[in-house]
Amino acid sequence: MKSGTSIKQPTKLPDYAGKLGYSDMTAMDADGKPQKGFKHRSSEPQQADPKAPYQMPLTQEEQDIMDGKKGPELARVMKIVVAHGNAFGAEKLVDLGGAPHCSLYTGTDYMAPMIKLFQECADAGLKTYAPYTVNPRCYDLYNVNNNETDIELIYEGYRLQRDLDRVHAQLGAPDLNFRSCACYLDEVGNKPDPGTYVAWAESSAINYGNSALGLRTNRNAGGMELLCGLLGKAPLFGLMTDEGRMANWLVEVKTSEEPDWGVLGSAIGLKVIDGVPFITGLDKYLGDKVTNDNMHLLKKMGSATASSGAVGLYHIENVTPDAKAKGRDLLAKGCQTYVFDDAEQARVLGTFPVEWEGRPEKPTACFIGCPHNTYHELLTWGQKVTEAVEKRGLKTAAIPTLMFCSNVVRDHLVEEEPLLVGAMKRAGMKFTNMCTVSYAGMKGFSERTFGVTNSPKTRNYYPDVRYLPDDVLIEVICTGEIPKGA
Repeated sequence: MKSGTSIKQPTKLPDYAGKLGYSDMTAMDADGKPQKGFKHRSSEPQQADPKAPYQMPLTQEEQDIMDGKKGPELARVMKIVVAHGNAFGAEKLVDLGGAPHCSLYTGTDYMAPMIKLFQECADAGLKTYAPYTVNPRCYDLYNVNNNETDIELIYEGYRLQRDLDRVHAQLGAPDLNFRSCACYLDEVGNKPDPGTYVAWAESSAINYGNSALGLRTNRNAGGMELLCGLLGKAPLFGLMTDEGRMANWLVEVKTSEEPDWGVLGSAIGLKVIDGVPFITGLDKYLGDKVTNDNMHLLKKMGSATASSGAVGLYHIENVTPDAKAKGRDLLAKGCQTYVFDDAEQARVLGTFPVEWEGRPEKPTACFIGCPHNTYHELLTWGQKVTEAVEKRGLKTAAIPTLMFCSNVVRDHLVEEEPLLVGAMKRAGMKFTNMCTVSYAGMKGFSERTFGVTNSPKTRNYYPDVRYLPDDVLIEVICTGEIPKGA
C-alpha cells in the first residue's frame, strides 16, 4: 500500500447499524426474523470430497494469471474468484460484458480489510474491464443530513468513506453524480444487452437485471463482484446457467384490479424464498415489454421479492425477455403454484406492522425511491404532490417528501421540467442521492423520525417506516396525518 493511506483496524459492527452489516438477500419474515426454508438454492455450495476437492477447468490464459504471470495482485484476485467458483461447483470461468456494478458503498470501520485489499489492487495499477457503477453513498450532507446530530453520526460511523471513494475512483468508477442502486437507468448508463454475463451484488439490481433486462448474474457477495470486475471473468453456475434460470414456482396473479406491486413482491418473496417464480396475469397492466413507463413497477415488485425473500430472478409471462423467448417451457417439472388474489393481498398487507413505540406520534417525512427513482417516477410524483398542494390551497405540504435518485436523473428532470422542479421545492420536496435504507438505519432514526413510504424494500428492512399506497401517501404528505382505516 502507498504510504499515508488511512486504513484503520476493523471494529465490532455497531448495534445501530442494524442489518447493514449483512447481505440484503437473507430471507426475513415480516417481523425481521430468519425465514424458514431459506437455502440459497441457486447458489448453494457443493459438498466437495475433501480427498479430491473440485477444481474447475481453466484455460491456459487463466492458469497463467493464477501462476502470477500478470502480477501477484491479479494472481491473488484469480485465486479468490476460482476458489469461489470451486465452492459452488462452477463449470468454468466466463468472460464478462457490459459493466460491473459494485455494492460496496459504506465507509465503516468493519470495511477496513476490504478497502485494504482493493487499495492494494489500485496501487498495482489494476482497473475493472469497463468503467463501473456504484451504489449510492450512505448520507447526503447537502440536502438532508445538514444538521449537527446527523453530521456527528456520519463522522462517527463512516470514518473510511474517503478511502472507499478514493479506491473506487482509482479502479474505474465514474464520479459521484452517477451513484445509484438503479444502475440500469438510461441516465446512469449501466444497461447491458440481454444474455450478457455480469457479476453484480446489489440485490435489487441483480433482480431487475436478471429479470427485466435478461442479464445473467448470480447473487454475489459484496466485494466478489469487484474482484470479478478486475478479472473480467466470473464462475459459471446458478442463475447464469439455463438450468438455474428455470422456474420452480408458478405465481398466478388473480386480483380484481391492478395489484399493489409492493405487496405482491413481498408476498412472492415470503412464499418462494430464493426460488425462481414464473408470474402470470401481469401483462394486462404492463403490456408486452419492459419500457421506461412501466419499469418502475417491476423495480418495486422485484426489489420486494429480493428483500422479503432472496429472489434473484423472476419471469413475467409475455413481458420479460426469457419469458417472451421460452414461455411456459421455463417451468420446471414439479413446480409449485401460488395464487395471489384479493384475499391474499389483503392478508399479506395485514402482516405489515402499523404501530411502534418510541417514535413521533405523527408522520414527519415521506420517502420515495428505494430503489432509486426513475425519471418517470420523479415526474409523476412531482405532478401529484404539487397538484395536491395547490388544490388544497396550501403554500407547502405538511411534511417533506424526500425523492431518492441519482444526480443525473435529477438533472434530467431539471432540464425537461424546470418549472415543475421549482414547484416541487416550494411544496417541500427534496432531491437526495443517498441510500434510503442507510438513512433509515441511522442511530436514533426511529426516535427522531416517523417515516412513511411506498417502498416495500425500505419497509422490509426497517418495519418502523410505514408502508402506504400511493394515494394514501399524497393525503399524508398534504395533511401530516394518516387517514383512519389506512
